[in-house]
Amino acid sequence: MYAVIHTGGKQYRVTEGDRLDVERVDGDEVTLQPVLLVDGESVLATPAQLGGAAVTARVVGEAKGPKIKGYTYKNKSNQRKHWGHRQKYSTIEITGITKG
Repeated sequence: MYAVIHTGGKQYRVTEGDRLDVERVDGDEVTLQPVLLVDGESVLATPAQLGGAAVTARVVGEAKGPKIKGYTYKNKSNQRKHWGHRQKYSTIEITGITKG
């Protein structure tokens, strides 16, 4: 059985026991709403079918993404600006997928 979940503006295909880095989430236990649920031959995809379905996950740590550097410059006006960003992620482990 696997599910497609939506968190942080992205979708992930997960099975039980998977670990993945997602946008920051609060708490130790997280319940995620699936977008699609596949169990053998049955596929649940509509909101009516997914009414009771849930994916539970446990937060196991934090991670940082790659450093992104930027530079803005305007000619002949001595305007220069350096900027950087490093996204923070939560590492979660999928503990269960329920049909409901």
